[in-house]
Formats: sequence, C-alpha cells, structure tokens
Amino acid sequence: MEWLQLPLGAIQTNAYIIYNQQKDAVIIDPGDEFDKIKDAVETRGLNPNAILLTHAHFDHIGALDKTRDHWNIPVYLHIKESDWLDHPDKNGSAYFPMVSNITLKPADILIESEKLLTIGSFTFEILETPGHSPGSVSFYVRQENVIFSGDALFYGSIGRTDLYGGDQKQLLESIDSKLLVLPDETIVAPGHGFETTIKNERMSNPFF
Repeated sequence: MEWLQLPLGAIQTNAYIIYNQQKDAVIIDPGDEFDKIKDAVETRGLNPNAILLTHAHFDHIGALDKTRDHWNIPVYLHIKESDWLDHPDKNGSAYFPMVSNITLKPADILIESEKLLTIGSFTFEILETPGHSPGSVSFYVRQENVIFSGDALFYGSIGRTDLYGGDQKQLLESIDSKLLVLPDETIVAPGHGFETTIKNERMSNPFF
C-alpha cells in the first residue's frame, strides 16, 4: 500500500490518496481543488473505490461532491455529523470569508461505531476521536503502521476546539486513549502539516 498527501485549498488541508499495486484507491478528505485530485489519480492510473471523511469541516469537504460524482463512489462519514455537509454553520463555511457557504449531498454510508472497515483490499480500523468535532474519526491501517488522524493530532500540536461542537477536554482524552496507545513507530498522517510518529508526539508534543 502507498499513499499520497495532497495539501489543498486556502489553508492547505491534507487530502490523501491511498492505493495498491492493483491500482485500487481510497480518497480521504477531498478538501478542495478537485483538478489536483483528478490529476493525481489519473496520472497513476488509479481506480477510486470510496471517499472517507475524518470529519465534515469545510476545508475537508470542499471538493467532495465533484470527487464523488466524477467516479460515482460512496462517501463515509460519522453519524454524529450526518447533517453537517449541507449546514454551513456546522461545517464552518459560514464563518470563513475565503470560502462560500458549502452545502453538499448527504453521505452515502454513516459510521455508527468503531469497527473494521473493508473496502476492496483495504482494511481500516475506525477509531472514534471526537473533540475537534463530535464525529471526528481516525483511520488506522495496522499492517502499514499508519493512522490518518484528521484534525485530532498534528506534528507538535492538536486540533482546534473553538468551532461548533469542539471540546478540548474530550479531544485530549481521545488522543490519550485512542492514539497515543498505538505502537511507537506508527506514522501519523494528519489533516494539516507534516507527518509525524506516535513516539514523537508522546515524547515531545507540548499538550501532553
């Protein structure tokens, strides 16, 4: 399995394209600039199977409908944010002047609990990591030692909690109980910024 990080949009939100030797792919958080996503997929000859959302803030969903419609693939989102995609106040687009109000179609498949999610040859462990937003999830690929953490955990930092539904105490508890317990060598692929490791964050992140 390989993955490509694509920083997109006004605040450089990381989208990820995960793919294998058979050219199957899963897209995480198509936040903006659909043409860049399309070019990355087509250049590698990939066949996207699904879209996974770590959460439904505007900077993670801006290119969602274009991506979904182009490849006719399902969108997975946690049930606690099932009404955020068409709600600018909840997805935050109403409060940021660099974007217009974002209203999108509902997710196709709602995540209701932690579980194993298999899409083609890919298997993700869904970890509920709320705090940045109520329905935030992280996607852990155990055999590859990588977790796609959305806006929960960053290199040297954590997600903001001043937006709708944010809760810093809950976020810290999520990170401590779900992420920092993973093996030291686990790569953290965050929603913004550089990749890091669980060991690095456990040892040097100032929030812990």
